[in-house]
Amino acid sequence: MKSPNLRQRVAAVAALCASLLLAPVSQAEESILERSFCVFDPVGANGPLFAITKTFQPVALKKGIKLDLRAYTDEKVAAEDFKAGQCDAVLLTGTRARQFNKFTGSLEAMGAVPGEEEMRLLYNTLSQPKARPFLIDGPYEVAGVFPGGAVYLHTRDRSIDSVQELQGKRIATLDFDTASVRMVRHVGASVVGSNSANFAGKFNNGSVDLAYAPAVAYSPLELYKGVQPDGGVFKYALAYMNFQVIIHRDRFPDDAGQMVRDQAISRIDEAYKIINQAEADIPDDVWMYPPQEDVAEYDKMLRKVRLSLLEDGVYDERAIKLMKAIRCRVDGSRSECAS
Repeated sequence: MKSPNLRQRVAAVAALCASLLLAPVSQAEESILERSFCVFDPVGANGPLFAITKTFQPVALKKGIKLDLRAYTDEKVAAEDFKAGQCDAVLLTGTRARQFNKFTGSLEAMGAVPGEEEMRLLYNTLSQPKARPFLIDGPYEVAGVFPGGAVYLHTRDRSIDSVQELQGKRIATLDFDTASVRMVRHVGASVVGSNSANFAGKFNNGSVDLAYAPAVAYSPLELYKGVQPDGGVFKYALAYMNFQVIIHRDRFPDDAGQMVRDQAISRIDEAYKIINQAEADIPDDVWMYPPQEDVAEYDKMLRKVRLSLLEDGVYDERAIKLMKAIRCRVDGSRSECAS
């Protein structure tokens, strides 16, 4: 069976994103709510994600919302406009969303979510109505969280296959993220300040030796140009990327957030189909698999960095404890579960 092409996968992602904003208001709503939604698309208004999201405007109107979609190629600008009140809702990555909610901003903590089973348990927990207090921070509410997939290290040179080999290597690093900067420095590599709009270009043109990203970015951002012909993708989850829809609470009905979360959890299987297909589309000979004994050491290293960031107040302690409980529920044999 032929696998879905890139446009089909992007359409599916767009459907998920748009549905999160379409859920809050029922068809019975008499008055039309005019609401703006900042949409991050690395390509901008001409990008596939934004283009397909536009097709949902008439659907939103039927549900009582007149959506004003605004494309952003720079996630930082999208976040700043949202903070300034120029947008009613915004779609951001979990790391960028940390400034609006420290709890959900900790869900991308290094090594905190090893895989799909743990992430499904985490999302199911956060979708429950009793979890709402954790999702509200001042004027903001995290109305929806959905997966972006495991974050993998991409290298231009397959000989870089261990932590020791990272010494002195240049890594495209999200310079606004304290956790990423500390992790890169912890392994002795060199931080090359980057953002979501330019890290792929730096990797592809050889300005850096390595970059990290989920599989869903491999084809759209053409990371294969940097990987080929001598590189690879290291199949070890450094973290688990997520996307979050954040709203100004006073601009939506009080139950809007929960309605969005209900919609998001009901479509989580669709999200994982996109993620799994993206991983399957990366050629087998591109993947690099670390020895099992190294994996245990990597887990310990990430835990050390994660706890140091917790001590420094970067992560929310409640989120870190919740994810540890989930990891130990899935695999009680982990060394951390004895403590």
